[in-house]
Amino acid sequence: MTKIKVLDTTGKVGKTIEVSSDIFDVKANPQLLSQAIKAARANRRQAIAHTKNRGEVSGGGKKPFRQKGTGNARAGSIRSPLWRGGGVTFGPRNNRNFSKKLTAKMGSKALKMALGEKLRNQKLIVVGKLRVDEISTNKMQAFLEKLPIEEGKILFVLAKTNINLELSMANLSYLKTVLPSGLNLIDLINADYLVTDEEGLKLIESNFEGKK
Repeated sequence: MTKIKVLDTTGKVGKTIEVSSDIFDVKANPQLLSQAIKAARANRRQAIAHTKNRGEVSGGGKKPFRQKGTGNARAGSIRSPLWRGGGVTFGPRNNRNFSKKLTAKMGSKALKMALGEKLRNQKLIVVGKLRVDEISTNKMQAFLEKLPIEEGKILFVLAKTNINLELSMANLSYLKTVLPSGLNLIDLINADYLVTDEEGLKLIESNFEGKK
C-alpha cells in the first residue's frame, strides 16, 4: 500500500491514508506513456481542412475551347486540376481519420503511471473535503493559497457535481474541474497539480477496479 497525506482546510497535514500501490506506484514506462499521449491527442484531432476535387467544383460542363487550331493545349473542362479554380489533386479532406488504437490495458496503465508521477513529485494534493459555502472566487483563491501549490495549472477532481465549487473556479483560468469518471491522460499531463478530496480519491481508485 502507498501512503498519502490528507490536508485540512488550513493546509496542514491532518492524517495519512493508504491507497493501492497497483494504481499510485506503477513503474514508469516512458515509451508506453509517450505512445498513449500521442494516441489520446490524435483521437481528439478533427479534420477541418477540406478541398474540392474536380467532381465537386461547379461549372465545366462545356469544353472551354475547340480541340484544334487555337495553339493551346487540349482541354476538356475548366474543372481540371491544371486550371485555376479547378479541383485539387490529393488535397486535404474532412473525412480523414487521425485516430490511433490503444488497448484498454495500455491506456489504463498509462493513466496509472501519470497518477504515480504526480504523487512522487508531490503534485497530488488530497484534502479532507472540497467545499465552499457560497460562490466566491476570492474564497477559492484564499483556499488555494493555503495549499502547497506554486504557480501552474491545477486540475480539480470533484467527487460529484458541485455548482458552488465549479462557479467559484470559473473565473480562474488556471483551474479545471473534472469528475473521476472523466479523468483522462491529456488533462492529467497538462496540469501541474492534481487536487481532490478523500471521496474523490476513493472514486478514482474504484474506477480502476478490475483493470490491470
